[in-house]
Amino acid sequence: MITFGTQAQAAAKRRAIPAMGVTFHKAEWMESGQDPVLSPTVSLLEQPAGFEFMPHFHQQNQFQVFVGGSGAIGAHALAPVVVHYAGAYTAYGPLVAGPLGIQYFTMRPVAESGFIPVAEHRERMIRGPKRHAQSRQIAISTPEAMRRLDEIDDSFVIPLGDDGMGARLLRMPPGHSLELEHPPGCQGQFIFVLEGAVDLAGRELARWEQLHATRDEPIPRLTASAAGAELLCLSVPHQADPYR
Repeated sequence: MITFGTQAQAAAKRRAIPAMGVTFHKAEWMESGQDPVLSPTVSLLEQPAGFEFMPHFHQQNQFQVFVGGSGAIGAHALAPVVVHYAGAYTAYGPLVAGPLGIQYFTMRPVAESGFIPVAEHRERMIRGPKRHAQSRQIAISTPEAMRRLDEIDDSFVIPLGDDGMGARLLRMPPGHSLELEHPPGCQGQFIFVLEGAVDLAGRELARWEQLHATRDEPIPRLTASAAGAELLCLSVPHQADPYR
């Protein structure tokens, strides 16, 4: 199964959400229904300035990509671009927005609405392995730097684990192509365009657009645009046995 997240979808689905005494804005970039086993979703959340999002957890594995503003998760500073991973039933926070607010994408292989505050519902945190990780800050390449590349720059900003979870950064020179494989053990991957654009078998993905491919689905060959492409490849592990 391959699912796409697009700017057009986001523009049609952005809305204001009054919550906890403030107003968030949320845009759904990728939607694929509510299947309890596989229903990949991507949303962009705009958290207002100074707001402290209480420590909480979710019932599904998730990646977050922080693309605007500033803030912190607990003692860990956030600024564009940082990747954060939190496994199912793994608490994180507080997530505090800086003076200009903070904007971040949340990506899950299974649709889930809402969050579970730790202070109010600790009894719902099922016993099992807890997993979270955060990358270094990633500097987006300038168009000039992309044009100067003569080969693909490939590195992990969150090391690949035995469970298949990891975050890989690819910088592709203009016109270069790459065939991606799924890491061993993962459930599937989100491909997220940080800058530039890529062609996938005739379909272009531009800045901030995404693709999700399940492990049983080959990823179409990626070809960077004339401006090059900077991508995140976020491999999601299967949900741990105690949570299934």
